[in-house]
Amino acid sequence: MTRIAIVVGSVRPGRVTRAVAEWVHATAAGRPDVRYELVDLADHDLPLRGEALPPRAGRYEHAHTKRWAATVAGFDGYLFVTPEYNHSAPAVLKNALDHLYDEWNDKAAGFVSLGFSGGVRAVEHLRLVAAELQIATVQAQLTLTLGDDFAEYPAFAPTGTREKELIRVLDQLESWAGALKTLRG
Repeated sequence: MTRIAIVVGSVRPGRVTRAVAEWVHATAAGRPDVRYELVDLADHDLPLRGEALPPRAGRYEHAHTKRWAATVAGFDGYLFVTPEYNHSAPAVLKNALDHLYDEWNDKAAGFVSLGFSGGVRAVEHLRLVAAELQIATVQAQLTLTLGDDFAEYPAFAPTGTREKELIRVLDQLESWAGALKTLRG
């Protein structure tokens, strides 16, 4: 069975990202031959000062990095749910990506983004990082705008087409995650 992590990419107090990730999880639940699981970065204590050696060395000293590596390694793909902060991704998400290397390789990723402009600039930056980590990103992306999908901010109320758009992301992500399993043996 294919396993995909829905990564909650913000830890700010009052964040709306968790509510979006829970909606994604509820929508994805029950899809055949795939299991989606929430992975909240708030549950992982990843300091900015990580390991002494670069992640490519794969020799982790700290327990928090070893736990994070075990979590990431267990998945075939990732659906990153990210807000846009100052035209980019949250530092906590970039830090989580930067902590590891091999555990991300030859896997697939999709994106659900949110912000005034739908979070598109955050995803542009994340796609570059993903490419360096040898993560294949899918073309489809769900962009949520604060004006439409959070009209009564902070309450999340996706507009009518959002579920259909999410299904397109999930379909592509599942296809790529399954295909890339063959590279990992």
